Amino acid sequence: MDITIAYQRAIQTYQHKYLALYHALREGILGGSLASGTRLPSTRDLAAMYGLSRGSVSEAYDMLLAEGYVQSAVGKGTFVIEQPIVSGKEVHIEASSYINEKAPLSSLSVWGQRIIQMEQEIIQFRKDHSDQRDDQTHSAISNTRPPLEQISFQSGDIMLEGSSQTSWKSAMSAASKDLQKSTTDSALTTVQGDIGLREAICNHVGRTRGITATAEQVVLCSGSMEVITLLCQLLINEDDQVILEDPCYSGMRRAIIACGGVIQPAPLDKHGVIPQDWKARLLFVTPGRQFPTGAVLPLARRQQLLEWANTHGAWIIEDDYDSEFRWSGRPIEPLKALDQTDSVIYVGSFSKSMFSSLRLGYAILPTVLAEALTAAKRLYDPLPPARLEQRALARFMIRGDYVRHLRRMTRLYRSRYDVFQQSIQEERLDELFDWQQTDCGLHAYATWKHDATRYNQWMTIARTYGVIWRDAADYQLTPSASSACFIFAHLSEPQIMEGVKRLRQSWESLQ
Repeated sequence: MDITIAYQRAIQTYQHKYLALYHALREGILGGSLASGTRLPSTRDLAAMYGLSRGSVSEAYDMLLAEGYVQSAVGKGTFVIEQPIVSGKEVHIEASSYINEKAPLSSLSVWGQRIIQMEQEIIQFRKDHSDQRDDQTHSAISNTRPPLEQISFQSGDIMLEGSSQTSWKSAMSAASKDLQKSTTDSALTTVQGDIGLREAICNHVGRTRGITATAEQVVLCSGSMEVITLLCQLLINEDDQVILEDPCYSGMRRAIIACGGVIQPAPLDKHGVIPQDWKARLLFVTPGRQFPTGAVLPLARRQQLLEWANTHGAWIIEDDYDSEFRWSGRPIEPLKALDQTDSVIYVGSFSKSMFSSLRLGYAILPTVLAEALTAAKRLYDPLPPARLEQRALARFMIRGDYVRHLRRMTRLYRSRYDVFQQSIQEERLDELFDWQQTDCGLHAYATWKHDATRYNQWMTIARTYGVIWRDAADYQLTPSASSACFIFAHLSEPQIMEGVKRLRQSWESLQ
């Protein structure tokens, strides 16, 4: 039989064909287009329909079987199991489409009203910045320029490559078979996450980060932002003062505001956040590699932060978002490794160290907070998400594949960063920006040397040359000089060189 699924849309999000097929089939089942009892095509027929290998289809079917979406019978085929219908027709909803302007906001809770207001502010912020640049450069943009393939320093998917990809597929296959065994210990499905993965994380951070922890202190979530949002709900009361680096990741700011917290911006210098005697009981900080500037917090300042937390009975949430990829210098001890009073909550993620669509984050917490976070998570996810990926990642780490992958990717990212820096010098972009030098991570940060109007003009003109980057204005808590983030890790070296060349060409076209 023939079926229609959103495979082409899924392949744009998920790098592996079997994962794209799995998610497209899953969406069809949850959305109702693949009704209960529907017999799915044979692996041979579905492979022919979408130009896949039978192995890829088999892996997707195995994943659906392990997750309870389908059942199979020898000689009869694979059938969809009855599922609750999600939204009637379409599973995916655009972020802005759920804002019902006709519904009175007063009917929402205070938290709900804040969420909607922030969503509207985000849309307006992006519109204002886009309109401003368009107005300033309308007359300068050439409508005759032929379209170019876009090179994005703004965002990009991190993907597994080479032997890492092969090892991961092997781990996924083994995990799928493991989850189908009826003898699987039910304790492995605790809300905290797969016990094997939590133990593997403890071993990894102990060896590479100097953090001593037990599996009971680790809670797995669907990405680091879920961890941060839940922690905000647990630790912030209405009108609580919360210390946040300025600039910082905008998701942290939104999570704090949604919970009623009052943000107190903490200024930075070239070494990172400047410790003060804040009158607060919660601090968010990125000491290993400040986001977005890339500054590394010196040991003396890290010790000052710990002393402040101890004196005020405060919590520190340490987001160690991409310091796995350090290509020179000695590893930086995280605050959690220096913490003697259980004041630090350590947050990590696999979305950057593995691949973008692997939405797994974790927190390492004092036991009392681990219990509270687990209880809060149970309200949202009674069962742990991505069980298959969790089990596979545990196997990937235990076999040593994760460490080998990190070493391989660190060499690759170092090479790409060197090419980026060399290209910046060759194209004389240091005339335009003050560049923050770094020895790790996936992006470069720079502060604009000229006036903001010129910066906005250049951003729009650069688009016509097929090159974009991330404006750091969204990360600023207080007005500051224009600045930018250039994400290079997902680009090939030729793409990096071509992208920087286009930056120079677009700038010269303004002169």
